[in-house]
Amino acid sequence: MLDPLRFWAALGVAIFHQMFWSWAWVSIDVPGFERTVAADVLYPSAAPFTWFGWVGVEIFFVISGFVIANSASTSSPGEFLLGRALRIYPAVWVCATATLLVLLLFGSGPASEFILPYIHAMLMVPKGVTGQWLDEVYWTLAAETAFYGLVFCAMLTKKVTLRHLAWGLTIYSAIFNAVALLVASCTTPSDLPYLVILMFRVPCAAFLLSHGCFFALGIWLFISANRELTRLEQVAVAVTCLSGAAEIYFFASFFLTSIPAVSDQSALVPITVWAAAVLLIAIAAKRSRRSAGTASPEAPPYLRTLGLITYPLYLTHNVIGTAIIRALVQAGLDATSAVWIALGLLVLVCWFICAKIEPVVRGALTLTVAYFGKLPERQPKSRRPALAPGLRLPLPVSVKVKVAAS
Repeated sequence: MLDPLRFWAALGVAIFHQMFWSWAWVSIDVPGFERTVAADVLYPSAAPFTWFGWVGVEIFFVISGFVIANSASTSSPGEFLLGRALRIYPAVWVCATATLLVLLLFGSGPASEFILPYIHAMLMVPKGVTGQWLDEVYWTLAAETAFYGLVFCAMLTKKVTLRHLAWGLTIYSAIFNAVALLVASCTTPSDLPYLVILMFRVPCAAFLLSHGCFFALGIWLFISANRELTRLEQVAVAVTCLSGAAEIYFFASFFLTSIPAVSDQSALVPITVWAAAVLLIAIAAKRSRRSAGTASPEAPPYLRTLGLITYPLYLTHNVIGTAIIRALVQAGLDATSAVWIALGLLVLVCWFICAKIEPVVRGALTLTVAYFGKLPERQPKSRRPALAPGLRLPLPVSVKVKVAAS
């Protein structure tokens, strides 16, 4: 369930960037480095169907909350931290290097402009309020790593459980999003773009202010896959859903207010898409709880592959995908055909990255860690020291199968 959902969310973000943001950014004049490799093409007729693809990021965050909760519930702190590093760094190093090469070879900006953002990307260091991302999509990694760090610290305490963490993020993010809506109601349309960029993408992503509710919702859904939620926990789920809807509404309002091509659209569209994805995860979690103790059929290998492709696809579709589109347009293809061919080529390239290149980099990283420091010892589950109640939840076999891509 999670692998295909994650893939379609990534594809939605890719289509948003290629067929909407690639030309709509001129309305607010905040492009990224992709402008240096972009073709001069427009897709205004596709705007009503592509402008809300960014909500795939909010879907990612919910899935991440679920998957990371699963990983934390079956690992020691050392295993968890090493597992996360081995999962995210190889793809970042490969994709960031490929992005840098594309910018150096085909970009119109000076080479020196790309170096510092490249270093930030390789280290996964947030750029702060000022500066430039190597690729705008990397802002989400700041939120992801902040969440990983929070979970790791909770595991170290052996007292802060996943349930505690979910409660904290639920309240913390709900307060921020409620205040943000209040501020938005008092903001003039001309100031809204700058307010959104400051409050919702930089630097708040690294503090999980606006997006903490999505990770919290993922944790609650994971807990619901293991046991029935209490009434108070069900209230928490409702609060995270309302908080998430508020964040999506706020960001959708930014597009509808600032970009004339979609001024007649409704903020309810991305909220509905996100809610449908959350409902699918909730249904899968409920089925997992009901089938606890029974082995579920193993997911087909192609679904696992879709899950693995998702991460490099997300990291490469913007700058590298834009460069491919420009090359295809210059070769004589029409703009629409160029997008779909570029996405198809990217999927093939990303399959090669996740199947052939990432394992080599991951193996080298594992050997390096083993050489310079002791790898965390993986103990039999029955002998692992138990964490505080609620952090190490009993995990049905069916959940293990579905989130294996973590």
